[in-house]
Amino acid sequence: LDVSMDTWNLYTCLVSLWLHRFYIYSAVAFGISIWIVIQFTTTKTKKKVTEHGEKSNGNPASSEGIEDKLVNGYATLQAKAVYVAGVKIFYGSQTGTAKRFAKGLAEAVISLNLPVEVISMGDYDPDDCLSEETTSRNVCVFLVATYTDGQPTESAVWFCKWLEEAANDFRFGKTYLKGLRYAVFGLGNSVYVDHYNTVGRNIDRWLWMLSASRIMTRAEGDCNVAQSKHGSIEADFEAWKAKFLSRLQALCRGEKKPCSGKCKKGKCTSPGKQSNENSDHEHGASEYENTEAEELFESSSEEEADAEEAGGTNSVVDVEDLGNIMSHMKKAKRERELEKDVGRSLTHENTGRKEEGEKREMITPALREALTKQGYKLIGSHSGVKLCRWTKSMLRGRGGCYKHTFYGIESHRCMEATPSLACANKCIFCWRHHTNPVGTEWRWKMDQPEMILQEAIENHQNMIKQFKGVSGVKVDRFEEAMTAKHCALSLVGEPIMYPEINRFVKLLHQHSISSFLVTNAQFPDEIRNLGPVTQLYVSVDASTKESLKRIDRPLFKDFWQRFLDSLKALSEKQQRTVYRLTLVKAWNVDELKAYADLISLGKPDFIEVKGVTYCGESSASNLTMANVPWHEEVVHFVQELADLIPDYEIACEHEHSNCLLIAHKKFKINGEWWTWINYDHFQELVREHERSGGSKTFTAADYAARTPCWALFGSRERGFDPLDVRYQRKNKVRDISGC
Repeated sequence: LDVSMDTWNLYTCLVSLWLHRFYIYSAVAFGISIWIVIQFTTTKTKKKVTEHGEKSNGNPASSEGIEDKLVNGYATLQAKAVYVAGVKIFYGSQTGTAKRFAKGLAEAVISLNLPVEVISMGDYDPDDCLSEETTSRNVCVFLVATYTDGQPTESAVWFCKWLEEAANDFRFGKTYLKGLRYAVFGLGNSVYVDHYNTVGRNIDRWLWMLSASRIMTRAEGDCNVAQSKHGSIEADFEAWKAKFLSRLQALCRGEKKPCSGKCKKGKCTSPGKQSNENSDHEHGASEYENTEAEELFESSSEEEADAEEAGGTNSVVDVEDLGNIMSHMKKAKRERELEKDVGRSLTHENTGRKEEGEKREMITPALREALTKQGYKLIGSHSGVKLCRWTKSMLRGRGGCYKHTFYGIESHRCMEATPSLACANKCIFCWRHHTNPVGTEWRWKMDQPEMILQEAIENHQNMIKQFKGVSGVKVDRFEEAMTAKHCALSLVGEPIMYPEINRFVKLLHQHSISSFLVTNAQFPDEIRNLGPVTQLYVSVDASTKESLKRIDRPLFKDFWQRFLDSLKALSEKQQRTVYRLTLVKAWNVDELKAYADLISLGKPDFIEVKGVTYCGESSASNLTMANVPWHEEVVHFVQELADLIPDYEIACEHEHSNCLLIAHKKFKINGEWWTWINYDHFQELVREHERSGGSKTFTAADYAARTPCWALFGSRERGFDPLDVRYQRKNKVRDISGC
């Protein structure tokens, strides 16, 4: 009975549900509708809040945007993800350019409301700190210059050494810096073909080898104005900075890569494909970026491309597949070499077109500003003039420079100028601190010599006029100084590089201005082709190949052969020739026998030996006052050198300039030295030479003049002009008629 009752109750319930099934269906449908409406409303609200956060501030890294999420029926607040926490700018600088760029970039980043830190590589320990950047969400920027022989600057040596060792040390592992995001801007000079931007390229490669991620392709600034992409290294940096800031803003917005990142070229082959991965590696630009931007943000290097095509750097490869992979990589290498050959051809073609068209000016705006601050009066696009301190001295009735003592020039009538600010060396004792450009050939816009000389004379006269009425200035010397009688083409740079140097020198002579031309012995053909000059100098800063490379830091790879050929070319000249030796203590004072050999090669008329002048601390050189020899040390060196060259003797001395003159014995006539120059007679000889079409020649002895006894080595005056008012006061001289 009990079983029958239970069965009956179950049956009754089922019948009741069936009879009321319409109400049950309606309740379920209503519940589902309510759930759908709630989900739709929540999603729409979340999207609006997110869009509002992005519009209110384009930099999520600096804001605390909110998102609405429905959890158990309630809305909660959650901080928006930070894609970029800040920027760290590392610089390695020798002359201060990279440091200046780093500060400029920092100011621009600050304007984006991002934290920024500027760090000298010399003050940073990568062993302790660099790995922290893999999780810091910072972007690391490296601004690095390449120094002598492709080496890093002094401040960046340890950083580069550590990074290179880490990249090649298996104990660090290939993923040691995975997660570090970086960009590299290298500073270099394409004139140094073998070492152009070596340091920037190495840092870029070593970071990639440790799995760090480029946010954009490495950029390279070029100090060589003729080859710089934007006209100067400053312009190169500004162009890169603009693109970097654009890329940085894209990262702050959390934009993901538009494709798989394996596109070998700048153009993406799958622009519409979006990655679902939240990866730190940024291989390309977003969909709306133009072609140039895509090329800039391209991440794959040649090594990366090979690795990707071979299956990835971390993929496991069967031994049987090694043959196919090696063949594939060889084929890729051949294709790259072919592309490079084509690129060289196009570069050569473009260079030809560029040379035919408008060339760039040698002096960039930044260089013009720097040289102007140093007192240069710049002329046109590659020349300059400056007032020598000895000109100012002689205007006041004081002594002249060593050229006055050795050769009789009137220092207050001497114009110091150059038709070419560019040089082929970067000497350690450069008294212009390497502010001038460098180059191995003329690649710039060229000004005409007539214009250069006219403006040089005008600028020189304007500088002389500033001394009118100045206390101590002699009226007669001031009037004489308004007419230049001598031109020292030794201001800065390499005057002989100027393609119209012969025309320029002829114009000087036509204005009755003598010419003292200095060259650094790297252009032998130009020396041979040079017409008559009053006196031709060759700087002999060292006597061996090794010391010359260390001291002059020449740009030419065949610098030693060029140096020797220049000395041979000098021996063929008929006018006065001079070796100029600059002694740098602990660098080149122990090479007496080698110097004697070079003298026998070039057979100069005179040899000037001068102690190096310390021009103050320079980031481009490590010279100190300890490298400046005492005058007694210079005298001792000259005496020992004279003993090794029997055809020469010590002739003159200028103690104030720490300089002595060794002269060939042919200028010692009847026991008297004739090292001075008869400038008026020289001008007559030049005019006769020009009228004869070059057939009538003359020699150095034809315009020699007797040297006064006060200028001779061993005299009581030791090179001081008795007319020097300071010398007269010091020695209480009353009678200046004799020695």
